[in-house]
Amino acid sequence: MGQNAEDVNEDGRGGTRAPSHALQACLRHTWHTRPWALAIAEQQLREYASFPPGRLRLRLGEFYPVPDVGLPETRTQDWLLQLADQVRHSVDSGQVPVPSVPRTHWEWQARFPELAQFLAGWFSQDMVDEFPDHEAAVSHYEATTDRALVARLVGEVAELLALDLEETDYVLGLAELGLEVDPPAPLSAGAWLEAVMGRLGRPRPKYGPSLTGE
Repeated sequence: MGQNAEDVNEDGRGGTRAPSHALQACLRHTWHTRPWALAIAEQQLREYASFPPGRLRLRLGEFYPVPDVGLPETRTQDWLLQLADQVRHSVDSGQVPVPSVPRTHWEWQARFPELAQFLAGWFSQDMVDEFPDHEAAVSHYEATTDRALVARLVGEVAELLALDLEETDYVLGLAELGLEVDPPAPLSAGAWLEAVMGRLGRPRPKYGPSLTGE
């Protein structure tokens, strides 16, 4: 996730403070999407810490290497076990984190996957070379994307707007999701999201003869 191991003390062992931003993001997202996966994550963390894979197994792709979290290799095992303890505590206590503003790039992408696809695919820096304006890009997305995915995008935009962020936070969030161009003038980022939701949320007209032949 590109985050440091904030919840580890100088002696390499976890302290009593709250989990790091990265782990909080993981717990928050997983509790609301795949709560059963938390028990699996705890088990895998303990197994990885107790039986770290060798270079061959890493090279063969059987395991992912531990990312650089700002700790020396000698302290990685304690950090993994601390993560496992914190996941276990979350499960045992039943403390489900409330949905809130994503804190990491990973959480933005995991929580709003279709919005990320929409922004990165249609509103990158190449948009100006592919479409005459924002409306044309939205129309192209609608015409070439399955209706179920369009409906998912509308739901994700509604969920993002429900966070009721400050305008600067919308700008930062959309950048995390892949937006590389400014919203169309004179709309702000939040107002443009509302316009996109309204545009794509309208029922599509059905063409062709009806079943009654009328």
